Amino acid sequence: MSSTRREFLKKAAAGGALLGLQSLLPRGLAALQTTRPAARKLKLLILGGTGFLGPHTVRAALARGHEMTLFNRGKTNPHLFPELEKLRGDRYTDISALKGRKWDAVIDTFAYVPRVVEESATLLADAVRQYVLISSISAYKDFSKPGMDETAPVATVEPEIIEQVKHHREALQHYGAFKALCEQTAEKCMPGRVTNIRPGLISGPGDPSDRFTYWPVRVSRGGEVLAPGSGDDVIEFIDVRDLGEWIIHCIEKKIVGIYNATGPQTPMKIRELLSACKTVSKSDARFTWVDAEFLEEHGVEGWTHMPVWVHPVGEYRGFSEVSVAKAQANGLKYRPVTVTIKDTLDWFAEQPEERRSSLRAGINPEREKEVLAAWHKHKHD
Repeated sequence: MSSTRREFLKKAAAGGALLGLQSLLPRGLAALQTTRPAARKLKLLILGGTGFLGPHTVRAALARGHEMTLFNRGKTNPHLFPELEKLRGDRYTDISALKGRKWDAVIDTFAYVPRVVEESATLLADAVRQYVLISSISAYKDFSKPGMDETAPVATVEPEIIEQVKHHREALQHYGAFKALCEQTAEKCMPGRVTNIRPGLISGPGDPSDRFTYWPVRVSRGGEVLAPGSGDDVIEFIDVRDLGEWIIHCIEKKIVGIYNATGPQTPMKIRELLSACKTVSKSDARFTWVDAEFLEEHGVEGWTHMPVWVHPVGEYRGFSEVSVAKAQANGLKYRPVTVTIKDTLDWFAEQPEERRSSLRAGINPEREKEVLAAWHKHKHD
């Protein structure tokens, strides 16, 4: 793996997965797409359940009439779901609270270290019929080709590094490879009973990284907006609620195997996302599309300074064009992007002033003005 890709994936993991532990969750959420009771009530266990994806998945399960048990340390958003059974423990030191119980399925939202996954999957092998592991499209070895599907090779890492890593923070340097190893570990422990789900960028209410939230919020503030490339580059993301509902669908339908889980339903360009943000927010935003090469020359990076977007060249040519055909054929559905944008804005407006004053992703206002001024001067000269 190149050092450039390794650093990119490390930033992606740190911004998304780890900040997910610190998110302030939304109070008022839009209705779930599927609220009818399931044909059969299931007993489900979720490892985690109080970060970003976890609560939306729990709500999706409850909306279908399932019984939920949460296993976590009780430190992140402990006020959530007071009516549900909560087992206390630590994935790294003590999972004894899971012994002697039975569930229909387990959802592992915190799979980063193979050893940790092996312990939980081994303990639960006779306690559940299905293990749903939340992985990542970062598990792939190479993103240079568009249309990559689940058969593509995954990233690898040297055995000595695997032995050295004891905690998820240590795994970030080789994030994709460790996600792939976690998938393989779960399958080894429970062959034929594992659902490995590889999401792309997760968006929507509660987004802890702001890698999607940046655009609805920035566009809603209006004025001249720095926008990346020509506007025609394809992007991929999935609403956290769509992902959560599909996770429950996979359990109800006993869907196993490996699945990419991103969206939207049909290919979307970055120009279309920003236009939708303007329409929803009714702002006076004006988009100035700046060449990717100029952005790079001025230290403006895709994904971090220009969220959602990655310049589709070289090793990232297919990063935002991963095939989701397999998941869509197995029931993955999407709400309109305008709903995701509106609900994200509504959630963000509810956050404390300290949270709203400084977005965790995207270019800061002062730097944006500097780059825009330099671009206009460049075009004039």
